[in-house]
Amino acid sequence: MIIYNVTIKVQASIHQEWLIWLKTDHIPAILNTGCFTHSNILQLLETDESEGPTYALQFHSESKAQYNRYLELFSNELRIKSYKKWGDQFIAFSSVMQVVN
Repeated sequence: MIIYNVTIKVQASIHQEWLIWLKTDHIPAILNTGCFTHSNILQLLETDESEGPTYALQFHSESKAQYNRYLELFSNELRIKSYKKWGDQFIAFSSVMQVVN
C-alpha cells in the first residue's frame, strides 16, 4: 500500500470555504482518477495556528504504479486548479510513503 500525503497550511481567512471545497470538489476529483482507493483528512494538532490550521491529506493507492499514473496523468491539472482558485493563500508539500506491516 502506498500513501500519498499532502500537508497543507491554509490561511485562516479562507479556512472554512477551503475545507468545504476540499471535501466536495478536490478530494472527489482525486479519487475519481481511479488511482486511489480512499483518503483521509487529518488536522495537525499542537502546531502554530496563528496564520491558520495545517492539514494532512492522505490518499491510499494499491501500488506505486497507480500512484505514478496519478502523477503522469492527473496531478498537474489538479494542482493548477487549486492554485487558480486559492492563489497563495495556502502552502503545500507532498511525500510518498509505503505501509510496512
